Amino acid sequence: MQKRWNILTADEGKVTALYESLKIHPALCKVLVQRGISDFAIAKQYFRPQLSDLHDPWLMKDMEKAVTRILTAFDQQEKILVFGDYDVDGITSVSCMFSFLKKHYDPEKLDFYIPHRYREGYGISKQGIDFAAENGFTLIISLDCGIKSVDLIAYAKELGIDFVVCDHHTPDAILPPAVAILNPKQSDCPYPYKELCGCGVGFKLISALTQRLGLPAAEAEEYLDLVATAIAADIVPMTGENRILAFFGLKKANERPNYGISALKLLSKLESALFINSLVFMIAPRVNAAGRMDDARKAVQMFIASSGEEAHQYAEMLHSDNTNRKEADKNITDEALALIEGNTEFLQRKSTVIYQPHWHKGVVGIVASRLIDHYYRPTIVLTQSGEYVAGSARSVAGFNVYEAIHQCKDLLLGYGGHFYAAGMTLEPGNVDAFRARFEEVVAATITPDLLIPEIIIDGEIPFKDLKPAFYNIIHQMEPFGPDNLKPIWVTKNVMNSGYSRVVKDNHIKFSLRQDNILFNGIGFNMARKFHLLQEQKPLDIVFTLDENVWNDEKHLQLKVIDLRLSEA
Repeated sequence: MQKRWNILTADEGKVTALYESLKIHPALCKVLVQRGISDFAIAKQYFRPQLSDLHDPWLMKDMEKAVTRILTAFDQQEKILVFGDYDVDGITSVSCMFSFLKKHYDPEKLDFYIPHRYREGYGISKQGIDFAAENGFTLIISLDCGIKSVDLIAYAKELGIDFVVCDHHTPDAILPPAVAILNPKQSDCPYPYKELCGCGVGFKLISALTQRLGLPAAEAEEYLDLVATAIAADIVPMTGENRILAFFGLKKANERPNYGISALKLLSKLESALFINSLVFMIAPRVNAAGRMDDARKAVQMFIASSGEEAHQYAEMLHSDNTNRKEADKNITDEALALIEGNTEFLQRKSTVIYQPHWHKGVVGIVASRLIDHYYRPTIVLTQSGEYVAGSARSVAGFNVYEAIHQCKDLLLGYGGHFYAAGMTLEPGNVDAFRARFEEVVAATITPDLLIPEIIIDGEIPFKDLKPAFYNIIHQMEPFGPDNLKPIWVTKNVMNSGYSRVVKDNHIKFSLRQDNILFNGIGFNMARKFHLLQEQKPLDIVFTLDENVWNDEKHLQLKVIDLRLSEA
């Protein structure tokens, strides 16, 4: 698939000024300026994060109300239920809050509740509130959900159950009748940083409770590795407080990890240090798999386990769920690709809507993402769910898939989501009409450039400048994530040394030369572009710079993302 290369620019005056104060390579100064780091003081905060730079939790609207209500529950010996969503953010949020409360309150008066993905659906559920009422709970602390549950929280209030809502999703005009709502995205919330994940909001509540109970700050910092896991998995911006929390969370995950993280690391056969990528690709999928394939409660039980042995038992269940998830994901992806490739009409469309009643509901969102890797266009994968059809949508950069689905709402029983991902349910008889309407809406509104994937390139760099000192600065820009991605470089006019080759049928092992400087690299799933290397003409390559450790020796290598023939 041909890709658009977009090489970013930056204000030259700011780049020069930053170079004067930092004295690091101008190309790195350019990247920093692009990311809003334009003077020494901001750069120092960026490169040397401090927990003391976190904002005061009491700045968050309703924090005083939330802490007062929880401490009242302590005094009155009330039963408290910690309620959260079944994804990584919800599971880690519940694990942190439940573990903290258990240390400082009567464990007999505490429980947690994770709704079942298929029986109850996303967010606060009536079943969860009924469970609380039947078991004498008078306070529910909801994490990573609740901001839109106006009617259900009103129902709980009628039953004599109060809610403290900790959420980070965008609020509607009407808010639920909770005792306190902690959500920095509320229009009248003065909290300076708006991009916390659900677990981040929960962490701020734990921090405030820690202060009010006269406990050392380390009591709250105990949960930073779980907060970092949530930040990594929920794909929130890696800026401001998120970056500080992730930085110190990774430090804790590598030095004194939660038993659950230790167990999953062992089962993942990961021997090196944990980075954000490790959390995204090794820890998070195993945690998510519990809710996708079965019941997410066991993921919380793993994180709150009081011994390594106990955590390992639950981790093995998650690992097994993830193995099943991967198998379902691969099988369904293969089936879906065969359906598209065997249908000329599907191939010519600007969107993909594909349906098979036997597909597993827990992986249709993942499959939609996989299909976008093959056919870059807005994609919906549907399956049977009880009497109805349910599905997940994923989008391409720059296209609002939620808005496109909204324009098909008369054909749907329900839908929800945001710019890049959404879910929907519909009658089985409406699948064909929905497919046709969705294609009509996408075809009418998507611009041709949005159907070509774009690579955002931070800057151009010659091979002669790719030295260990240059890599060390990049390494200090960790943790990487949205709005602080690992820098992507382009080097122009390089030649194949003659030793580049295809490995394992699908990948390219690169050996490239520029002005007598030789660099090795790897390009995953790039074998179809090997013919360009065989032409023995100058090439432009796009890559990230990595470090390869082999027999205790470190070498810089390129992780190649794309290549094309150089323009004459």
